[in-house]
Amino acid sequence: MSSMESTGSRVFSGGFWEEKYGYARAVVVGDRVVVSGCTASVEGEVRHVGDPYQQSVTALGIALEAVEMGGLTREDVVMIRYYVVEQHHFDLVGQAIAELLGHVRPACTGVRVAGLVDPRMLVEIEIEAQRA
Repeated sequence: MSSMESTGSRVFSGGFWEEKYGYARAVVVGDRVVVSGCTASVEGEVRHVGDPYQQSVTALGIALEAVEMGGLTREDVVMIRYYVVEQHHFDLVGQAIAELLGHVRPACTGVRVAGLVDPRMLVEIEIEAQRA
């Protein structure tokens, strides 16, 4: 995923949706990095179709890379918000979060939604990080 670039206050991954809808992957505000919703879309393709756990790992990897490009680390993550389209996916997303960020223990909110921009996407994850 090393195609991300930082302009100082904005991080761009070059993703299709960022360009189409006119947003940045992340915005740096002082000692804070706010990451837009990340899915398992890599190079324009949805990865791990049908697998919410692997989609979560991929989305978290993209989000954490954006945090790092914004100048912070995974230890600085203070908030995760995730959106699932199926009730039974909460535990699988939670498992991925626990494996990648369980040692950090950020605040977290999970929400079930009717759907995401591409019906093959099962989870979308936002992260906020703040330098202590």
